[in-house]
Amino acid sequence: MNFYKYLYHKRNLLFCLGLLSCTMFGCDKNLLDSVPTDRLSENIFWKSQADAELAVNALYNDLDGAEIFSLDALTDIAHVNQPFAVDAYIELGTYDASSSRLYNTWSNAYKGIGAANYFLANVNKIEGSKDETLIARYIGEARVLRAYQYIKLAYLFGAVPLVKSPLTLQEGREIQQASLNEIYDFIDSELDQAAASLPESYTSNDVGRITRWAALGLKARADLYAGRFAASAKAAKAIMDSRRFELYPLYANLFTYAAENNKEVLLDKQFLENIYTQSVFNLLAPYSQQNGQSTYVPTKALTDIYETSSGQVITDVNSGYDPKNPSKNRDFRLALSIFLDGDPLPNGAIFHPAPNSGTADAVGSTYIASTTGFNIKKYIDKKDLANPSKSGLNIILLRYAEVLLTYAEAKIELGEIDVSVYDAINQVRSGRTDVKLPLISNQLNQSQLRQLVRRERTVELAFEGLHLADIRRWKTAENVVPGKVYGITYQNNKGETAVVEAASESRVFDAKKHYLWPIPQREINLNPNLKQNPNW
Repeated sequence: MNFYKYLYHKRNLLFCLGLLSCTMFGCDKNLLDSVPTDRLSENIFWKSQADAELAVNALYNDLDGAEIFSLDALTDIAHVNQPFAVDAYIELGTYDASSSRLYNTWSNAYKGIGAANYFLANVNKIEGSKDETLIARYIGEARVLRAYQYIKLAYLFGAVPLVKSPLTLQEGREIQQASLNEIYDFIDSELDQAAASLPESYTSNDVGRITRWAALGLKARADLYAGRFAASAKAAKAIMDSRRFELYPLYANLFTYAAENNKEVLLDKQFLENIYTQSVFNLLAPYSQQNGQSTYVPTKALTDIYETSSGQVITDVNSGYDPKNPSKNRDFRLALSIFLDGDPLPNGAIFHPAPNSGTADAVGSTYIASTTGFNIKKYIDKKDLANPSKSGLNIILLRYAEVLLTYAEAKIELGEIDVSVYDAINQVRSGRTDVKLPLISNQLNQSQLRQLVRRERTVELAFEGLHLADIRRWKTAENVVPGKVYGITYQNNKGETAVVEAASESRVFDAKKHYLWPIPQREINLNPNLKQNPNW
């Protein structure tokens, strides 16, 4: 059992009510003259070390869960399946600063930041005997959880307000944006400080908390996003040198209950079946599986990126790729990440999504069935079939494979290409029992290695919420996002090979403005000091 599951049935929710009432803008002190009935008052809280533990536990609620899947659907590798969904307008380029999707992302991030700020401003009020090392650890956890939110805000919105302590309402209406460089400086500083006070591992009920390595892993990610390649490589190398982490041997099981809390995971959001739950099965599963919603679905663009089993891209004339049977002899991660025609489904049926298949999953059979004929397989665990909206499966937010690829990419960009770079990439390509691609040549130049490591990140980390940040920082979004969305290859009723075209307008990505989301208009209306991003 991990700490989040252990503590959920205690006072965690009750504290959240109080914590969330005192987030970004602070608390009205007049409200604290009497003991309220709908939240915890400062007059009765912050008295003991147990209060500090309860408070820091509540901060974990603001980590991302199923939200990560929507981010990939705004890239080339996945698609928003229903055209009337709010995310679909982002795909089509018809959104603006009034989008509820953007506002919710912004407000949820600042809710997490506000909660962490409130904790950090109050934790030292604890009276009586206390374990100073433990309090320092709690502070480290809060700093990491706050930095996590700023990493997300930075790559999505760019320059945003840098809020380090609780604000009054008036201060919230006057705060200005920090530069992107200032935000990344703050993230670096916070994660460095946090790492120094956090343990290397936990046992028993504490498994699942933020460790030193989670802090360094997020630092490696943030510095990669910021183009601070030397710092990124250094943080990733520290994790690698610790020898505490390794690739889980079966990619096929990595996103199932069987692999929870394994040695590849540095950070995840923890859930408890039927109590503190997520609905990924319901969100992503094929329609035939307990009315799965196919909310976000893979695209042909992604499946075309996977190499052949011989380690060649499908455009290579010698690769052996068969366009009439595109899933044959391919990188095993293709079939382990995506439901393909002929795959067994959790309910025992066989997946047949072709438009003329006559099955519930046939393209066009209902507006809920996948419009590309592909469905995401990661996190679809047979155990959740009976109750698909109340899954207890943990959502992985940072794992060792990402660390290895971050290290390799940072070293490649620095021009420091040595055996460690090849080894890091080859571990991901061939370090599991069920993923065995040929080792890459040590004769590749920087440009070739850059393309290879980007391809590895795309297929290894597909549907884990990272690809949008990647194509933005690579400045490739303008090339890979626009155009029609295509899906499976199948034999039509005339016996001809055909490719599914998703029933939607063409995607749009305007390089002049779409590399950043606009600052939500509601925020600018409340605070005229906020400056809108270019061309919005």
